[in-house]
Amino acid sequence: MDTTNLELAAQRYRDAEAALDAARKDLQAEALAALGQTDERGAQATVARITGWSREYIRKLVKKADSDS
Repeated sequence: MDTTNLELAAQRYRDAEAALDAARKDLQAEALAALGQTDERGAQATVARITGWSREYIRKLVKKADSDS
């Protein structure tokens, strides 16, 4: 059985997962930084609109970041 294409596809998948994980961490950090720079009303709603995340997810992200620091 020739598994060359399967091995290449598996490697591309692992690379894409790693890139997605890194992008998610970057986006979370940028969202937290944006929220940390302002106390403007509606900031969470703006971050939610831009990221596509729910406001509940953003609140949990902020709470986790606060408890980690």
